[in-house]
Amino acid sequence: MKISGAQDKRKWLFQTIALCIPFLFLLLIEGALRLAGFGGQTPLFIPNPQHPDYKLARPSVISRYFPDKYAPNVSLEPTFFLAEKPENGLRVVVQGGSTAAGFPYGLGASLAGMLDQRLRQSYPDRHVEVINVAMSAVNSYFLLDTADEIIAEKPDAIVIYAGHNEFLGIFGVGSSFSTFQQPLLMRAFLSFRELAIFDALQTLITGFQAAPTTSDSQSRTLMSKVARRKSIPFDSAMYQAGLEQFSHNINALLAKYDKAGIPVFISTIASNLSGQAPFSSVVDPHSDGIANLEMPALLELTKRNSESADFHFALGGALLEKNKFRSAKHHLSLAKDLDQLRFRAPEDINTIIKQTAIAHGSILVDGKQALEARSPNGIIGDSLMLEHLHPNLPGYFILADAFYQALIKREFGSQVIPVKTADAWQRRPITPAEEYYGFAHVQALKADYPFTIRPAPLRLPAPADWQQALGKAYFENKMDWVAMMRALRDGYMQRNNAQMALKTTLLLADALPHDVKLNRDAFSRLRAANREAEARFYEERFVSSQKLKNATKVASDYR
Repeated sequence: MKISGAQDKRKWLFQTIALCIPFLFLLLIEGALRLAGFGGQTPLFIPNPQHPDYKLARPSVISRYFPDKYAPNVSLEPTFFLAEKPENGLRVVVQGGSTAAGFPYGLGASLAGMLDQRLRQSYPDRHVEVINVAMSAVNSYFLLDTADEIIAEKPDAIVIYAGHNEFLGIFGVGSSFSTFQQPLLMRAFLSFRELAIFDALQTLITGFQAAPTTSDSQSRTLMSKVARRKSIPFDSAMYQAGLEQFSHNINALLAKYDKAGIPVFISTIASNLSGQAPFSSVVDPHSDGIANLEMPALLELTKRNSESADFHFALGGALLEKNKFRSAKHHLSLAKDLDQLRFRAPEDINTIIKQTAIAHGSILVDGKQALEARSPNGIIGDSLMLEHLHPNLPGYFILADAFYQALIKREFGSQVIPVKTADAWQRRPITPAEEYYGFAHVQALKADYPFTIRPAPLRLPAPADWQQALGKAYFENKMDWVAMMRALRDGYMQRNNAQMALKTTLLLADALPHDVKLNRDAFSRLRAANREAEARFYEERFVSSQKLKNATKVASDYR
C-alpha cells in the first residue's frame, strides 16, 4: 500500500508538471517578447510633459487597439487636469463619440468645452475640471474598456452621449475597423490585447499585409472607409447583434460606475430626421418617381412597401408640407430606422439607454427631447443639424445645456450659482475661426461617400474676414490650434475687442495650464471684467506654475 501511495504521488506530480510545462513555456515566451518590446499597456491618461502636476488623456489612445499603419485616423482632443485631485475638486468626465467630442468644431463645441467654464462659474468654491475622453467613431466597447482608468481618477460624475457608432463605428458589427464580429471574441480581444504574445502575433500577421495606400488612408474621410457592411436591414441578425452589443456594454459600464458610487448622466441621442434622406433603402420599381406622387398614391405605396426608408421619408416630407406634424414625425423616424446604411442609430438604441439608466439608477438626460423642443414642429432637422447627426453650434449648446441643468440639480455638496442660459451662450467657448474650420470639415464630409457616390473636389468659399482666414489656414494644416488662437488673440487686442480678447485668452490658458504668462493674463482680464470668482481659479494656476518654474530654475542652477 505504501508503494502504491508513493507511486500515486509521483504520478500526480508528473501529471502536474506535464500540465504546467505549456504554461511555463508560454510565460517564458511572454517574458522574452516583453524584453523585445512587445506587449504592455497603452494607458488612457499620461503625464503632461510640460508640467508634472497635470495629466491629460492620450491623444493617440486608439493605437492601443491597432497597429500604426491600420489605425483609423482619429485622435482624442485632450483636456488637462491635476494629477492629484484637490480636496475641493469637482471632476466630471465626458465619454462618447464624435458628437460628445464636438465634431466638426473641436473641443470648444464639445460637451466638455461647453460645460467646463459654466460649471466653474456655478461652483466658485470648487476646483472644477471637465475631462474629455470622447472621440470620433468610437462606440460602447471603447467606453467600457476605459472605465476602470476613469474610475481611478476619482470623478464626481460621468457624462455620456453615445450610441450612433454601434453598427459602423470602430468595433461596430458592420465596420471595416472591427477585429471580430462576434461580441464574445471582441471582448476576448480587448482582454488579451496587452499580452506580448498577442501583440507579436498581430505584428507578424500585419507585417505580411500591404499597408493602405496614401490616397486610401489620407484623402478620404473616415466615414467613407468605415462601412464594411453597407446594408444592415432593420431587425436582421446583424441589426440585433448591434443592439445586443450596445446593451451588454452599456449595462456593464453603468454597473462599474454604480459599484464605484459615481453618478452617471446619460443622454438619449438625436439624428437629423427632416433634413437627411436615407442613405440606403429597399429598392422598389416605383421609387424613381417618388417625388412626383400625389398623397393618395404615396400613402398606398408606402403601405405596400412598409420596409422602404425612401417611401417613409417621402411621405413624411409630404405630411410635413400639409402641417400634419405628428404623422410626419412618425414616418420620418421610420425612414431613419429603416435606413440600411446605419450611420444613424435607430430608436431601439434610445430604448436601451432609457431602460439601462433606470436599471442602474443613472440620471437620464433627454438630449433628444431638448433638441426637439427647439426644432420647428418638434421635428429635428437642418435648423439644428449640420448633416445626418452632428449638431450645429446652437444644437451643441442645447445638448450641453440639458446636461448642465441636470448636473447643477445634483449640487455635489456645494452652493450652486446658476449661470443664465443667455449669459452662457454669449460666453460660449468657440471662435469665428473655429466656426469656419467646422464649416470646412462638413463640406469635406459631404464631398465623399455616403453623401456622394464618388469623392468630389472640395471647393471652399473665400473667407469673409481675417478670422475665417485663420480658420481656413487651420483646416489646411498651415497652422496648429494654438498658433491660430494666438493669432486671434493678437488680432482682437489690436482691434480693442476686449470681449473676444478675454475669450481667446481663457481658451489658451485652459489649453496650456502650465503657461504662467497666459494664466496671469487670464486672471488680470477676468478681474478687470469684475469676474472675481473665476479670476481666482487662474490666479491659483499661474502661482502654482510659477513656483514650479522657479524650483526648476534653482535645481538647474545648482547642477
